[in-house]
Amino acid sequence: MGNDFEAVLAAVGPRLRELRRRRGATLTALSETTGIPVSVLSRLETGQRKPGLELLLPLARAYRMPVEELIGAPADLDPRVYPQPFTRNGMTVVPLSRAPGRLQAYKHILPAGLTDGREPEPRSHAGYHWLHVLRGRLRLVLGDNDFTLTEGEVAEFDTHLPHWFGNADAQPVEFLSILGPQGERVHIRAVDRPGGNPPR
Repeated sequence: MGNDFEAVLAAVGPRLRELRRRRGATLTALSETTGIPVSVLSRLETGQRKPGLELLLPLARAYRMPVEELIGAPADLDPRVYPQPFTRNGMTVVPLSRAPGRLQAYKHILPAGLTDGREPEPRSHAGYHWLHVLRGRLRLVLGDNDFTLTEGEVAEFDTHLPHWFGNADAQPVEFLSILGPQGERVHIRAVDRPGGNPPR
């Protein structure tokens, strides 16, 4: 039991850092929200400061999740994930997994007209991305290629390649994504459709 407890404590720092980055928050912004000094937050994330309730409670409030979920305490009998949606650049993101450092699953909801008139701004970063369109039409700019993915279609690619996605038309789009370690290939898969042609 002691070893399990120490393992949970040791994982808190990296977990908090990953959670903050996933939410797109800076240490300064988190400090303003929680009242915890930036230096303390930094030491907490690097494992130089042990997490106590005086730190975990305001962090749990800021992230809107129970303390036990915040620190990744084992959930012996309950495997359910309790999503805490957040909004980034007008898109609603629903985290569907809770294990930082491993594969991360999300549901993305782009409201109607979100990217109308917006020029794509492809960006690259370390990692690997898999996505599956649930509803609507998703525009995916990948390097020099421009794809339109429809319901049921899947794409996977190395995120070192500059990429961007948005609404392909004025309708809303919903898709699932899984972010994982850096991949070594770019591959677009299209489901069988009348005529047999993949999207362009």
